Amino acid sequence: MKINMPRFDKAQVLVVGDLMLDRYWHGPTSRISPEAPVPVVKVEQNEDRPGGAANVALNVTALGAGVSLVGLVGKDEAGEALQKQLTSARVNCAFSIAEEEPTITKLRIISRHQQLIRLDFEEAFSAEHSESIQSELEPLLGNVGVLVLSDYGKGTLSDCQGLIEAAKAESVPVLVDPKGSDFSKYRGATLLTPNLSEFEEIVGHCASDEELVSKGQALAKELELDALLVTRSEHGMTLILAEGDEVHFPARAREVFDVTGAGDTVISTLASALAAGEELTNAVALSNIAASIVVGKLGTAAISAPELRRAVSKEQGAERGVVTEEQLLIALADARAAGESIVFTNGCFDILHAGHVGYLEQARAQGDRLVLAINSDASVSRLKGPGRPINPVERRMAVLSGLEAVDWVLYFTEDTPERLLEQVKPDVLVKGGDYGIEGVVGGEFVRSYGGEVRVLSFLDNCSTTAIVEKIQGDSDE
Repeated sequence: MKINMPRFDKAQVLVVGDLMLDRYWHGPTSRISPEAPVPVVKVEQNEDRPGGAANVALNVTALGAGVSLVGLVGKDEAGEALQKQLTSARVNCAFSIAEEEPTITKLRIISRHQQLIRLDFEEAFSAEHSESIQSELEPLLGNVGVLVLSDYGKGTLSDCQGLIEAAKAESVPVLVDPKGSDFSKYRGATLLTPNLSEFEEIVGHCASDEELVSKGQALAKELELDALLVTRSEHGMTLILAEGDEVHFPARAREVFDVTGAGDTVISTLASALAAGEELTNAVALSNIAASIVVGKLGTAAISAPELRRAVSKEQGAERGVVTEEQLLIALADARAAGESIVFTNGCFDILHAGHVGYLEQARAQGDRLVLAINSDASVSRLKGPGRPINPVERRMAVLSGLEAVDWVLYFTEDTPERLLEQVKPDVLVKGGDYGIEGVVGGEFVRSYGGEVRVLSFLDNCSTTAIVEKIQGDSDE
């Protein structure tokens, strides 16, 4: 399926849920303690990361969307550390302070990239705090596109129904990452994202995809949901609609390093895409790709929009090689986000010869990435006359894409690439042959926004026309 990259900068998301501080102590271990049969870790590095609903918010803002976060923290150092990190990451924090309970903190001891033990510091928040959560949420609903309820069963979401009703009153979709054996508390939400074990705890074991879908549709209707998204680990994800056909998304992770926080990445990407105006199926496809990235990282981690864009580009076959115009623009956005400069050149490139190869190598040397645009068959015929091109556009692109110097190759149907140049806006426009700088088509446009125009030379005695004439001459003898 075709996957679009949304305008995340246009999205606003509200996250409400259990806040946590994930602490990591790293260090080497080379001996066993004489006191007990456990390894001794020499702690050399400390690291704090927002966890739980805070990690969801962090993922949202890493994608470039705006996010507000409502939750409970204790009146302690951990709560202050959590809010400081989130504020510095552009998360709008609307926290309620619990006087008696501590900020939920999880301490992980890591050695040689392996988690040895986790220590939890927490007390479930009492239901009396639900009123403060409601009062923090309501003023924020008017400015958001999606509400996310991130439930870790720690007490922040003791009144889900009140939050869901408030969101529905403002026509704000509600996405829920559920917890526990009672999903009735999420009745009326737009979509739930349970993993397979959480889902089967509610509906019972599913022996087949058909049974999973059937039970999912029944659950969605019972709870008045629009949809369920069941995450299934190595079996990918299944989107089950209360009305309509299900959609299966295959797993895309090539190497699973740590699944911590993967569910947060799924719902944050889904929420951000929906808030940006994407359709549900495309938003789920994006969240599936995002999950494949995050499981290759250690611990709770947020992925960035350039990371996701690169993965989408690869998924669409646009990492390099032959691309469509739309695929090219996605790939270019990623390259620019990585600070890479773009070089553009064009031509017919009918019969590839040494002059072409040398020229393209020179062109690539003018920047980090080379876009090669070639004339369509009809365009070549208009420019070169009857009998040309010798090779159709598909074959020309296939050969050119195999050159190391070429990152992306595509064709244009006009006689000049001016329209394409307006889309690409390269940093450097290069042309070969006997052109003067002022005679390069599109040069004036490129210079208008600060780009450069450069003229390079082909190798001597190399010409497609000369090669064609020699072949024709030999055949006449």
